[in-house]
Amino acid sequence: MLLQVIASGVLMGFVYALVAIGLTLIWGVMDIINFAHGEFLMISMYTVFWMYTLLKFDPFVSLPVAALLIFVISYLTYKIIIKRVIDAPGLTALLATFGLSLFIRNLAQFLWSPDYRFVTTSLVADKKITMGPVIIGLPQMAAAMGSIIMTVLVFYFIQKTKTGRAIQATALDRDTAKLMGIDTEKVYAITFGISGACVGVAGALMATFFPVYPESGALYSLLAFVIVALGGFGNIKGALYGGIIIGLAEALGGFAFGTQFKYAVVFLIYLLVIQVRPKGLFGW
Repeated sequence: MLLQVIASGVLMGFVYALVAIGLTLIWGVMDIINFAHGEFLMISMYTVFWMYTLLKFDPFVSLPVAALLIFVISYLTYKIIIKRVIDAPGLTALLATFGLSLFIRNLAQFLWSPDYRFVTTSLVADKKITMGPVIIGLPQMAAAMGSIIMTVLVFYFIQKTKTGRAIQATALDRDTAKLMGIDTEKVYAITFGISGACVGVAGALMATFFPVYPESGALYSLLAFVIVALGGFGNIKGALYGGIIIGLAEALGGFAFGTQFKYAVVFLIYLLVIQVRPKGLFGW
């Protein structure tokens, strides 16, 4: 039974990590927090749901559409909103994303009601993998594998491509990057877009085994904030490890104390860690 819980926690941790990577990428490059991150995830989940309901597209078929849509929405969010407030004093940029979050959430409730929706079938629905005492649902396995693939692609893009190196240079020193001929405004817009693509993929994968409703992104964005803080703000590897830690904490906490207390365990672990490492496990 314990192995089953650990396996479930690790698999969910990879999905959480992908959500957190998108969030920490924006912080590492732009030094702002996107409070609308969870709402972008929710839009991705609804995209998958409506493509299944109206067009009968399997969620894994509509995943690229959801990822591209959230990339575009995130890119435009930077161009239309964030670009105008990123250098504003105080908490202006943070409050702008918070306002966007509230707007999207309430618009979703107005358009689609607060009802829970479900994507009832997929290529892997109701199928399981048995490995000794461990039984894993194929939707969860597929979500974890999809998250791992997307995480590897993001790592590769940041480390090995010209645009990725421009993102790294801008994160280190925007003014110096400008002097070197890097279009930092374009870098910021692309970074916001990549962040959206990460959460777009995660949302599409999660829609195969979680309910879809207007508040669905709020919880996962909160967990993403905890993961980012736990791993170290701006640290992509920290977000990956932090996601796995939180996935395990959630699963083991629910197993030991009941599902109603699993998030209490998650936040307790976070509070204990920051007492010892205020900048996170991998922050400096």
